[in-house]
Amino acid sequence: MRVPTGARRTALAGSTALLITLAPVAQAHTATPADGRGSLVLIGGGLKADNAQVYGEIIKRAGGATARIGILTAASVPASQDPDAGDPEKCSNSACNGTYYSGLFRQHGAADAQWIPVDLDHIANADSDEVVRQVNSMTGFFFGGGDQYRYVTTLLHGSAHTDSKVLAAIRAKLAAGAVVSGSSAGAQIAAGADMVTGGDSYKGLRDGSSPGYFEDPSRLGYLPEGGFGFLRSGLIDTHTGTSGREGRALRLTADTGHDRVYALEENTALIVDDPGTPRERLRVLGPQGVAILDLRQAHTSKNSPAGWALTGARYSYLTSGDRYDPNRWQTLPAGGKRPLLPLSASPIPANSDVFYSPANPAGVPYSFLNTARALAASTQRTTTASTFESGPRFTVTFSKQPGFTAWTSDGATAHTVTGLRIAVAPE
Repeated sequence: MRVPTGARRTALAGSTALLITLAPVAQAHTATPADGRGSLVLIGGGLKADNAQVYGEIIKRAGGATARIGILTAASVPASQDPDAGDPEKCSNSACNGTYYSGLFRQHGAADAQWIPVDLDHIANADSDEVVRQVNSMTGFFFGGGDQYRYVTTLLHGSAHTDSKVLAAIRAKLAAGAVVSGSSAGAQIAAGADMVTGGDSYKGLRDGSSPGYFEDPSRLGYLPEGGFGFLRSGLIDTHTGTSGREGRALRLTADTGHDRVYALEENTALIVDDPGTPRERLRVLGPQGVAILDLRQAHTSKNSPAGWALTGARYSYLTSGDRYDPNRWQTLPAGGKRPLLPLSASPIPANSDVFYSPANPAGVPYSFLNTARALAASTQRTTTASTFESGPRFTVTFSKQPGFTAWTSDGATAHTVTGLRIAVAPE
């Protein structure tokens, strides 16, 4: 079979985006775990088959050698929509992907891993008592990638946005101590209100956000009712550096009145213990990192003739082993990291594509992060970068102001950055 992956330039990985009119909510779920004893392992997409760190963490939290992992892949197209459904070497549908992930979890040491048979071909299974019994026999869960709206359609009764029996059972298992994990759309669906549904950074900055899902994957959209609501201390975004999504994250967070977003990188996990409680705490695990955008002191303006502007946002970037207390807005760098002494007097490389535009064939992933790290290691106090697109062109100003700190593991690279000030302005 084809390995499940998300396309770099689609707003919803592996999806065909549709314009959907949002109906009034009949009875929205109440979302936070009852006692917060469970945990989340949220991956920003692109989870590699050999990532023993992340698979191992999920399995450990599900019971180690006795772990039983329920695999949910309803975000994938169903077999009925996959022209290669009959070819195990080419198939890429929910059942096929369920088999793929079940095999991987067993390969990494789980006692058992089973596909939970809920998808667009089997919507009724979401309220099946037999499938609920299967869920209740599991000690952990993994949600695969694709289009997160398929999870809304299958597990949240679509526009009714109420828990199916299967989702209610998973929610109860989380509250009782189970681990719930997911990658790409499977991480995104953990979000609460105003879950992002698609969009590129440039169009998002230029045009703003709108509620809904749209045929144009570059249009910044969001679902006001949100996803499953497992994590509510911030918005969630995925594929951040590999799709240049920092701009859309800033705009959506500002537009919807939130003050924080967790911007996840590929093949890397954000681990959340005691979600939704005063004890909630986070840790990063994997080869990349997690950006945290803080808009508590941000101000926006739409009065400029050129367009939307933002000042006062703060950018932090955490890497493996770093911890974060969302209730105190506090980062604790991993052991072994030490404060970075900025010694470089070399000019910071020019960056004329800060959000890795899909229109730029010569674009570089992790462009925003690269500029932030270059400034952190430099004796300069400020630098600017710009969007590839113009009309207007947006300039992003990075500045080291009080509250900024950086830590390093090798004495030269800013592996951890906190409190870098960010401003966005149109030209």
